[in-house]
Amino acid sequence: MKLKLLLGTLMFTAATAHAQVATLNENFNNFTIGTTTFPQGGWSAVVAPITGVFPPAPPRMIVAALDNDNTQRFIQSYAGNNATSPSYLISPKIENLTGNKVLTFTTTLVSPSPGPGTIQIGLATSASDMSTFVSVGNPIDVTTIGVIQNISVNIPATTGSYIVFKFTPSATHVAVQIDDVVYNTSTTLGVNDTAKSKENFRFAVSSDNNALEFITRTEPKKIEVYSASGQKAAEGKLKGQKFDISGLQPGVYYMLVETAEGSAVKSKFIKK
Repeated sequence: MKLKLLLGTLMFTAATAHAQVATLNENFNNFTIGTTTFPQGGWSAVVAPITGVFPPAPPRMIVAALDNDNTQRFIQSYAGNNATSPSYLISPKIENLTGNKVLTFTTTLVSPSPGPGTIQIGLATSASDMSTFVSVGNPIDVTTIGVIQNISVNIPATTGSYIVFKFTPSATHVAVQIDDVVYNTSTTLGVNDTAKSKENFRFAVSSDNNALEFITRTEPKKIEVYSASGQKAAEGKLKGQKFDISGLQPGVYYMLVETAEGSAVKSKFIKK
């Protein structure tokens, strides 16, 4: 993945009103690629201020895509020359946050980002005034370029609020990506299950793109890999903390992992 810098006049807007929705299931593939102008698809943005550093590199929220597949799109928060101020991506307004549902999404650090960033999930009563932002859970450290993290966050009960992604850089030109945002009222995940999902494993694609390399406390029972079109592409178990993907073509894949405790954890990876 390459950081895409856009030139020209940049306009940043935040929606003052949204129609309320009950669920979120957004992969951003229908958003206009290359745009930095929000609202779009019901989502809005509040972007960090421009600094006086020369040459100018304004912070921005960008709809980007994989280098070899423009159909696979995601949102990228780029710090520009502002090394400290956060930017915010705001969901459509959620009509009934009941307190027993979970927000899930994927994230990674984008090349050539010079340092890590953090994502803080929160709730806000206004889509344009981030002084109403209230944090939910702990900050999520996004530290490794190209390693997709699968994140789950319990969302507490509140009346008609926006779910907000707060991106904070550690240096100028840091870029953090998110994708596959789901808040589904038909799916419930308890606090204990969320903690287990985070602790059970981490993985990365090997340098030769032939294996997924896992760090696990307990070995998963089963791993299934699906193509972007939903076809099963591989299944099996770990061998020496590795899962063989040498037979897969380059592209985006989804992985369903059955943990030793019986939980099902979904994640995503890119084979180059």
